[in-house]
Amino acid sequence: MRKIRVLVVEDSMVFRELLVQNLNKDPGIEVVATARDPFEARDLIIKHKPDVMTLDIELPKMSGIEFLRKLMPQYPIPVVMISSLSDKVFDAMNAGAVDFVCKPSNATRTEIEEFIRTELPVKIKIASIAKIGNIKRAVADTGEQRISITTTNTIVAIGASTGGTEAIASVVKGFGPDIPGVVIVQHMPAGFTEMYANRLNDRCRVRVREARNGDIVLPGHVLLAPGGDRQMQIVKKGDDYQVLLKEAPKVNGHCPSVDVMFESVAKAAGKHAVGIILTGMGGDGAKGLLQMREAGAHTIGQDEASCVVYGMPRVAYEMGAVEYQVKLDEISDKTYQILNKM
Repeated sequence: MRKIRVLVVEDSMVFRELLVQNLNKDPGIEVVATARDPFEARDLIIKHKPDVMTLDIELPKMSGIEFLRKLMPQYPIPVVMISSLSDKVFDAMNAGAVDFVCKPSNATRTEIEEFIRTELPVKIKIASIAKIGNIKRAVADTGEQRISITTTNTIVAIGASTGGTEAIASVVKGFGPDIPGVVIVQHMPAGFTEMYANRLNDRCRVRVREARNGDIVLPGHVLLAPGGDRQMQIVKKGDDYQVLLKEAPKVNGHCPSVDVMFESVAKAAGKHAVGIILTGMGGDGAKGLLQMREAGAHTIGQDEASCVVYGMPRVAYEMGAVEYQVKLDEISDKTYQILNKM
C-alpha cells in the first residue's frame, strides 16, 4: 500500500527532528516535508499535497488554530493536532482538526520517541481515512422542553471516538433540561475530559461535568467519563443510577471503554435506556450496544454519511446492535421521539 504522506508543522527544531525520525520508522508513513510556521506550511501543502498534516497549536506568526480556520475552507486536509494540556485543542477540533494527541511534558527523550512511534502514527492513519467534510460546528438548540420527566428511571448513554468531540456537542446541544440523565464515554486522554466537559457546560442547556465516583445520574445532567486509568460503569442504587469508577485494564484498547459503560447500562437499566453510538475508529461499543438492545433498550447509530470515521457505528450496525440509523443532526430529535414513547 502507498505510504501516508505527512507534513509536520512544528516550531521546535528538536521536537520537529524527533517527529521526522520516528514517524519515518513506521513503514506506512513518510514525512514529505516540515514547516516551522503556517506560512511555510501553506506553501508546502501546495507543493507536496500531503495526505495528513500534524500541527502544533502554539506557532510563530500565526497560531495553529487561526491557520486551520483560514486553511480548511480553501484546502481541506486531515489534521492531527499535537497539543500540551490546554482547552485550546477543542478550538482546533471545532476549526476542523480530525483528532489530537497530548504532547508529553517533563518526559525523557526515550519516552517522547516512544510516544511518537506508537500513539501518533495511529492517529495519523485514522486521520488519513477520515471524511473531514463531516466535521461541523455544532449549533445550539434553542427549542422548548419536549418531554416531561416524571421518573429518574430512564438513562441515555453515548459513546464516541474520532470526530466525537464535535459530534457529541451536536447531540448534547439538542438536549434541554427535560432530558433524562446522560452518561458519555469519549476516547480522550486524562486531563482533557474535564476541560471538554466544562466547555460543553458553557455551551449547552444541560449541566455537563466530568463524572466522579458515586455520582447520581440526574435528569438534565450529563456526566462525562474521565480519561485515564479508570473504567466507568453505571449501577442501580435504589431508584437511582450511580457512577462507579474503578481502576481497570483497557478494553478494546481504551480506558474508559464504551463497551464497559454500555454493558453496565444494559444490566442496570434494561429497557429503560437509550444507547447512542457515534463516529469513531474500531469497534469499541458495538458489543455493549448489542447487549443494551437485547436487554430491551432502544439504540441509535450515527449513519455513514455524517460520520467522520464510520468505524464504531458500522461494526455496531453490522452486528445488529443498531435499531435506528440516523444522521448526526437528527440524533437529538430521534432521542426525544424514542423517550416520548417509553
